[in-house]
Amino acid sequence: MASKEVSKELNPRTTSYEFLGPPGTLLISIGVPFLTYALYFSCSETTGGCPPPNFATWQDAVTRAVSDVNWWKGLWDTQASLIYLGWYAFCVVAWAVLPGDSVEGVPLRTGETKKYKINAFSTFLLALGITTGIIVRYGPEAFTFIYDRWVGFVTASILMSVFQATACYIASFQQGKLLALGGNSGNFIYDFYIGRELNPSIGSFDVKSFNELRPGLILWALIDISMACEQAVRRGGLQNITDSMWLVLAFQIWYVGDALYNEPAIFTTMDIISDGFGFMLSVGDLAWVPFVYSLQARYLAFNQIELGPVNVALILLVNMTGYYIFRSANGEKNDFRNGRNPKNLQSFTTQRGTKLITSGWWGRSRHPNYLGDIIMALAWSLPTGFNTPITYFYVIYFAVLLIHRQRRDDENCEHKYGEDWEKYKKMVPYRIIPYIY
Repeated sequence: MASKEVSKELNPRTTSYEFLGPPGTLLISIGVPFLTYALYFSCSETTGGCPPPNFATWQDAVTRAVSDVNWWKGLWDTQASLIYLGWYAFCVVAWAVLPGDSVEGVPLRTGETKKYKINAFSTFLLALGITTGIIVRYGPEAFTFIYDRWVGFVTASILMSVFQATACYIASFQQGKLLALGGNSGNFIYDFYIGRELNPSIGSFDVKSFNELRPGLILWALIDISMACEQAVRRGGLQNITDSMWLVLAFQIWYVGDALYNEPAIFTTMDIISDGFGFMLSVGDLAWVPFVYSLQARYLAFNQIELGPVNVALILLVNMTGYYIFRSANGEKNDFRNGRNPKNLQSFTTQRGTKLITSGWWGRSRHPNYLGDIIMALAWSLPTGFNTPITYFYVIYFAVLLIHRQRRDDENCEHKYGEDWEKYKKMVPYRIIPYIY
């Protein structure tokens, strides 16, 4: 009886909804896979362009396609699914076999701390090494299969997302599970999407942190490489890859490598600290990130654009500015949280005993790292030129996502710090963009 009372204290009922509650989460759960497919069919060679040249005719074609059972069968590709399963298994084996330090996360509500194995960057280097070996030995045409089987890979990743979200939801009802404070409403649709269990694990294997950084994020880089190989085959060799494609490759692979190299930083993020692992994170990590974020590289595979040195230099400047803000802001935060303060940042102590930074980047806005992220997102789309708005979808989506995340974070901090948060907002009034927002 006592254990059940303790469990109820640790796992209180969720009394407020996000994303407009069950109707909103149901709409997003359906909408995210739909939009992943839609971004392909609205911007690809198979449909005739980006977007298709005659939109009215294209709408009619979509209506006819989705009413055809053969079109639905075409979403499945057995070979792509097997390759995807092999890729996921490779990531799991690499996590288990490659050496790595053990890092403690933020203390849980139980007073315990989880330990995480850190070797995502090693997995990334191994994957890049194998990929490079394949391309050098067999030529770029040996690595165009992701471009050729795009829809099949998307389907495989979405099915894996549904499977993991379902398995974690069912497992969350086992006795002794620590639930996410926001995912225990009792409504299946809502809890399935948000994630009911905070840290689903199999032994020392933490499902959430693993998916956050490895299968989808590294696959994003490999997809970009496959798109470059497709372009190289069409243009007569790797030496003929366009400067626009090289920029996208450099920006996005550097971003992925940087995130993996700084793996411990993820354990202080909202995803790990407070969000459960449900369909929101599983489909985002495994399907949305690799197959939507690589849209620019896929576009450049069949729309080759030469920018010239001046445009290359300007786009490089935009990306470097965003990266500097992103990395230096995150560096300040991580140093401060780990008891270091090399920049002598100012702060004030809350009634909870924790400190909030009020100078440096974090004195300019409450989320300066988001500003860096948005600027980099713009730089990743600029190499595609201005012939289509579709390749700028990522910038718009990412800005909306970060604004929503900022509002979620501010709401959590308001509950956490109370009057101290109001004091902090007066000291740091801007949310993301200094003097603007």
